[in-house]
Amino acid sequence: MAYEYTTRGTCSQKILFDVRDGKVRDVEFVGGCNGNTKGVSALVEGMDVDEVIARLKGIKCGRKPTSCPDQLALALEAAKNAG
Repeated sequence: MAYEYTTRGTCSQKILFDVRDGKVRDVEFVGGCNGNTKGVSALVEGMDVDEVIARLKGIKCGRKPTSCPDQLALALEAAKNAG
């Protein structure tokens, strides 16, 4: 199922992603640090949703209370709770 998540507190504005059979697919950040968000997207491709959440939740960016990886974890949690 395809999802769109509006981020808060990061340079990226949105995260587009798919979850199929409990696996993260096709993650695309809209905005943000292009190389970093492409790297995160490539690393989580095909990973179990719960594993991605466990690894990324709580990561901060500098003095910000969140980060693009943290926002992805929150987006995946929201998708799990909606489904």
